[in-house]
Amino acid sequence: MEQELASLFREYSGHEVSGCVPITGSASDRKYFRLSGNGITAIGVLGDDIDENKAFLAIGRHLLSKGIRVPEIYAVSPCCRCYLQQDLGSLSLYDAVAEGRGMAASGKYPSRNTYSLEERALLTGTVASLPEIQIAGAEGFDFSCCHPVQSFDARSVMFDLNYFKYCFLKASGTGFDEYRLEKDFERLRDRLLSVGEYGFMYRDFQARNVMLHDGRPYFIDFQGGRRGPVHYDLASFVWQAKAAYPRDLKEEMISAYIGALRKFRPVDADSFREELRHFALFRTLQVLGTYGFRGYYERKRHFMESVPFAISNLRELIAVPFDGYPYLMDVLARLTGSYPERTLEVSDGKDAGSPVLTVEVTSFSYRKGIPADTSGNGGGYVFDCRSLANPGRYERYRNSTGRDADVVHFLSSEPEVADFLDCACRLADSHIAGFLGRGFTHLCISFGCTGGQHRSVFCAESLASHIADRFKDRITVILRHREQGIEEIFEKGVRK
Repeated sequence: MEQELASLFREYSGHEVSGCVPITGSASDRKYFRLSGNGITAIGVLGDDIDENKAFLAIGRHLLSKGIRVPEIYAVSPCCRCYLQQDLGSLSLYDAVAEGRGMAASGKYPSRNTYSLEERALLTGTVASLPEIQIAGAEGFDFSCCHPVQSFDARSVMFDLNYFKYCFLKASGTGFDEYRLEKDFERLRDRLLSVGEYGFMYRDFQARNVMLHDGRPYFIDFQGGRRGPVHYDLASFVWQAKAAYPRDLKEEMISAYIGALRKFRPVDADSFREELRHFALFRTLQVLGTYGFRGYYERKRHFMESVPFAISNLRELIAVPFDGYPYLMDVLARLTGSYPERTLEVSDGKDAGSPVLTVEVTSFSYRKGIPADTSGNGGGYVFDCRSLANPGRYERYRNSTGRDADVVHFLSSEPEVADFLDCACRLADSHIAGFLGRGFTHLCISFGCTGGQHRSVFCAESLASHIADRFKDRITVILRHREQGIEEIFEKGVRK
């Protein structure tokens, strides 16, 4: 916590900060802290993007003046780098419906058994609050306060579509004709911009940005808001990738939204639903662009794990083709076809949810050659351990292996070994997350040294334990020490 926040808290409450707990979970560069002192709490926010901070403050104050449930702003630093806002507790809507989401995302249960009546009521009730934010929230608001743009426009649409193209589609290996794809992107852009139902566009309306406070939904993280079509926010919520809402629940939420919107303006339900499909397609492509950048390029595990859910949404959307974008439909059909179905089928009551990825970790001697990949996949990694300090040069270690305590102690004491393993583990983590996201079933990782007895065995043991613990029930690890004739299996993170 920086002194600016402590000073703001003292100015607001009249008391010194006695407790400061960092709050994780924001995808932005802003930092959040729960501050407390003398029974008073507040959320402290630090952000170096001053324009973004000013947008949040202006939007928040306006929405609050309209009676919309957003956090009250308590104090702001003169430079707008930090501010205090109302503490709405720690329970987000996303967390409140975790049980239903887990059942739906597992794919093990029919739709009717996912999301309880209570969870559905929370979700539909939240969606029914959205039109008030969009319509009442737009009344009298100065959209010049918005950042980085004031309105949903052609440039921002093409930016997001090309974000998908370059950060996800190209990275996926799906081939496409750039010119033909661009023409369909332009058609989709024009279709989105032709919709006239404009209001305050929240921009990131999803269950993670709804807090449950005193039994009612409160809305946060709207700093990217702008003037735009009301369909966008509904699509963002209903097709939130990792929420894995079943089709019947999506329809419940859409119906609840349309009913609430009719309090503000006439709605042709059939036309609205057709327009909504185009925004759902756009939003899904936009989200995949983010997953590609954050996952493929920045190697962040959460985003890689979300890819199959977004692909599932995309597969569902294009099941009814969009006639206006024939080449885009062809590309997306090939893209979704390269990913296995996320949903796991269950028959006779048996659980089909076994791990989908097997990782083989092998130690070997270069004198006897690199191990063959019998899976037929090819690829993977072979790490050469021969640059590391060699216990085999010392008589006392001649009869030991990399599994024995004396060799483990020797190699663990060498900084170069720790650096080598850190690089190997980070590379393996990223690759495994990518394979899980793409639905691949097999990966080989091998470590070689001169005799296949000390260094390679120690490194293989270390990596196998690391990935088995990190990914637990999502992978099966087969550990082989070829030159010792040893094979062991890790299941659900446990060595059998």
